[in-house]
Order: sequence, then structure tokens, then C-alpha cells
Amino acid sequence: MRHIFQQGTDVTAPVLVLLHGTGGTERDLLPLAQAISPASSVLSVRGNVLENGMPRFFRRLAEGIFDEEDLIFRTKELNDFLDEAAVEHGFDRRNVVAIGYSNGANIAGSLLFHYPDALRGAILHHPMVPLRGIQLPDLTDTPIFIGAGRNDPICSPEETEELQKLLGEAGAEIEVHWENAGHQLTRSEVDAAGTWFKANLA
Repeated sequence: MRHIFQQGTDVTAPVLVLLHGTGGTERDLLPLAQAISPASSVLSVRGNVLENGMPRFFRRLAEGIFDEEDLIFRTKELNDFLDEAAVEHGFDRRNVVAIGYSNGANIAGSLLFHYPDALRGAILHHPMVPLRGIQLPDLTDTPIFIGAGRNDPICSPEETEELQKLLGEAGAEIEVHWENAGHQLTRSEVDAAGTWFKANLA
């Protein structure tokens, strides 16, 4: 998978895996890594799927309707890539925290839904429920931050609350940060994620 790896100044800090939104690239979320954990190594990944020329991490059938078969395939692809990247770049595979926005948050959520120990923690900006009707792995002691907008036209508050419930029932420690905004990523949401990261993962 196309990616950027930047070696951090603190080898014990979590490695940040950055996962962009629809139409983004591996450069989009680099400022977030700097804002949230400037000493961390960064692995920023570009999605392998194109939708009308726009990179994504998995296909969808329509707005808000995922191609579930492709989602499962692409989730495995990303998990395998993280295993390979840890060897290639020499970082601790068990010390990986995902930061995803929109489509990137959904694939990060899918990693949590499918693979135990895929992520040490996650910051999910405007995620949806990736898949329903499956048994989640044990997520005990996995801290997760969810950033959500009360007026988000793509990801409703009810969707956020359902995701919070599913992850919580699997044992994850969840904090939901609400903004009186839509689907966009606000500075105050990023600041809240940084404060949460320092308290839970730094």
C-alpha cells in the first residue's frame, strides 16, 4: 500500500497510523499526527480503492452503504500491511494507534471489529458502524476516542451512539467528543483528541 513513514523522536511512543477520508491522500492527516503526538513515528497510508478517481479504503454501494465483502477483504489487506510495515520499518506492531477520519475511521473501526490486538487504541473522527451482526473480539483496555458532529449529515448521532455501545460491550474504554458541527474535522475536535491521547496513551 502506498504510504509515508516518518521516524519519531521517541521510540517508545505509540506509532500513529493515519487513515484519510474519501478523496484524501497519505499527506492529508500528517498535521494531525503533529498536533496529537509530535514525538511519535508516523505511518500514513493511502487507500487502495478508487471511487471516481478518489482514493478510499474500501468500496461502497451508495452514500452510507458499505460493500461489506470488500470491507472485510480490505480490512484484512490493511491488517496484513501493518504486520509487514512493522517489520520493514522496525516498529513494535503491538504499539500502534490509528487516527482515522471518515472513510479512514471506518476502516480503523473495522480493524477493531475483526482483529484482536490489531490496534493498541484508536482516534476515530466521524466513524460509522463498519459492520453489524458480528461478534467483536475482546477489546478490554483498548482506549478509543470518537469525534462526532451533532449535525453530521453522513454519520448521525444515533450511528455514533450505536458504535459506542458495540465497542463498549466488547470492553473498550470509549470517550465520545461532540461538536455542534457537521462532518468536517474541526480544530477543537483535534485538540480534544490530543488531550485525550496524552491522558490515555502517551
